[in-house]
Amino acid sequence: MDNITYRTDIEKREFLSLYKQLYLLAADSVSSDNIRNLKKYLTDSVINKKLTRNNFGMHPIIHDMRTAMIVANEIGMKGSGLTGIMLHPVVKQGILSLDDVKKEFDDDVAGIIKGLLKTNELYEKSPAIQSENFRNLLLSFAEDMRVILIMIADRLNLMRHIKDTDNEEDRLKVANEAAYLYAPLAHKLGLYKIKSELEDLSLKYMRKEMYYLIKDKLNETKASRDKYIASFIEPIKNKVGASGLKFDIKGRTKSIHSIWNKMQKQKTAFENIYDLFAIRIIIDSDDDKEKQECWQAYSIVTDMYQPNPKRLRDWLSIPKSNGYESLHITVMGPEGKWVEVQIRTKRMDEIAERGLAAHWRYKGVKGENGLDEWLTSVREALENSDSDSLQMMDQFKMDLYEDEVFVFTPKGDLFKLPKGATVLDFAFHIHSKLGSKCIGAKVNGKNVQLKQILNSGDQVEIMTSNTQTPKRDWLKIVTTSKARNKIRQALKEMAATQLDFAKETLERKFKNRKLDYDEGVMMRMIKRMGFKVVTEFYQAIADEKLDVNDVLDKYIEQKKRESDSHDEITYRSAEGYNLQPQADETSNSKEDVLVIDQDLKGIDFKLAKCCNPIYGDDVFGFVTVSGGIKVHRTDCPNADQMRDRFGYRFVKAKWAGKSQGTQYPITLRVVGHDDIGIVTNITSIISKENDISLRAIGIDSNDGLFSGTLTIMVGDTGRLEALIKKLRTVKGVKQVSRT
Repeated sequence: MDNITYRTDIEKREFLSLYKQLYLLAADSVSSDNIRNLKKYLTDSVINKKLTRNNFGMHPIIHDMRTAMIVANEIGMKGSGLTGIMLHPVVKQGILSLDDVKKEFDDDVAGIIKGLLKTNELYEKSPAIQSENFRNLLLSFAEDMRVILIMIADRLNLMRHIKDTDNEEDRLKVANEAAYLYAPLAHKLGLYKIKSELEDLSLKYMRKEMYYLIKDKLNETKASRDKYIASFIEPIKNKVGASGLKFDIKGRTKSIHSIWNKMQKQKTAFENIYDLFAIRIIIDSDDDKEKQECWQAYSIVTDMYQPNPKRLRDWLSIPKSNGYESLHITVMGPEGKWVEVQIRTKRMDEIAERGLAAHWRYKGVKGENGLDEWLTSVREALENSDSDSLQMMDQFKMDLYEDEVFVFTPKGDLFKLPKGATVLDFAFHIHSKLGSKCIGAKVNGKNVQLKQILNSGDQVEIMTSNTQTPKRDWLKIVTTSKARNKIRQALKEMAATQLDFAKETLERKFKNRKLDYDEGVMMRMIKRMGFKVVTEFYQAIADEKLDVNDVLDKYIEQKKRESDSHDEITYRSAEGYNLQPQADETSNSKEDVLVIDQDLKGIDFKLAKCCNPIYGDDVFGFVTVSGGIKVHRTDCPNADQMRDRFGYRFVKAKWAGKSQGTQYPITLRVVGHDDIGIVTNITSIISKENDISLRAIGIDSNDGLFSGTLTIMVGDTGRLEALIKKLRTVKGVKQVSRT
């Protein structure tokens, strides 16, 4: 690599130094053939001037070498990871293809490079790095977890070397991404020191004055702080040492970013932040004596210094979900200052020091369960002291978010959708109005149809038309419940608008012809025309399948026919029309299935006679004195009184199935003109209904009106409601209701 060019002698010296270090580090994990091939391609790319410096003017090979050093020394990853770091810019510039990498190196190196290239493409698409979705998409695109570790190391490398740059805009962008994306990821991965350094450097670049203010204050108070720590620790050392415990005590000053965070949250000045440091007692304890000896040390400290009981944190008895174990207590030290003391064993401290105490999560920032499980697996691999532990990473692939896709808008906003979502799903996900007007989209610059299935990373621009309206076949295109519900709602609203228009048109024609509108005549005419549902009749008018003038002619004809036939009928009072109850009919079918309480089937129950519930009614169970269950309708007239007096006897009940042929007695109250012909029409309608029979009828008349009760046998609420609608269309009937 002698042909590599440098801007300064400093660059040359740094390159030679890094090269020697990396050669020694990689010697036991990268084959000599791979090292030789790597040198060849890097040299060729430099000679052909394919590799370019970044926005900060950094030499690309030196920059990658620094990243590789962090990955090897501070993370502990070697082998394919180091090769991938050094080789990926060569592939990015098109000098080498991924297939070539597989042939000349191996599939593992190619996989790492593929992940690095895909995540770089992702950056170019979206500026929304602060979103949770972006973090998830980044992890999904990386596929191999080593890619994430390399990206964190690369960001730390960049942050360490941009302090003197004149490119302020890009420096702020890099610092912002480090604070919101890489520092939390590093902490979750157990890279505690890297996380703290990223946060401090981010503060340094984003809030320079505040960073140096805190740094200067810490330097000013260092001597007095060290003196105070020594005076606080000395008596504890003597007492704990006398107890026979093996231990170490140290004081730790909090990071600048952590202090700034406290100043922000407490809205106070540096001078009012008292817990600038923590005392840590680390006990060298056997596994079976850890808790006992921690509590022993706790007892010694609290005997010497007054504890604040409200500030006791016991994560020994119940460790945190992330594995963190420790005892925290705040005590009143000399000069009336509160001091935090942390007591833990050597094992616990090693875990906590590596960042397993994921503060960013347990202080309120929660990730998705799948992500947490994946990162926990990564962390466990990092914790393993076995020198071969990182080999398991070579085989570890991410299967997170396999049921989700992440899609960009042209502006770079990021949205999460279920796998299989279409362009139309995406349009409705953004806004229902956008979905309703959607005619297609441009996905990654290409025109596609509504039914096009989206993939993670797609950039989607929805195309609309003001003449577009939702179609019923759209329900077959969309996969999300949100889009489906919005389409159904839009179709329903469109249908309602069309029906209203049809009704208004018909009413206007009635007025123009000066005709009186009789709803009963209209309903009978609609039925005679063959329409089973009134809405179908109005929809036919809206669709212009029916001419409104023809409808009026048929209405006049229907009214005339009824008037003529009525003249021929001799008036008779309805009061004499009474039908006595028939003997109870028995049914050979099994009872309907009712689920009582906690899905208990087969419990004996009876249907209450006070409200006569039938299949389809909302019901509840009531435990009787004898221990049986009575089933009532939820709108039973006695329900309120029963609930007030015996609420504890109520149990849930619902219909779970219906036996073929089962019928129930129902009483209907009918009010109408006192005319026996009307009653005849009513009984005629009932007799023509399938699976409905008339059991009894009683009629009273008064002042030209009759009031009757009909007892019928019916199978369920659906048939009952259909019958009631028909009875209401009988000429002369004023009211039909269920008792």
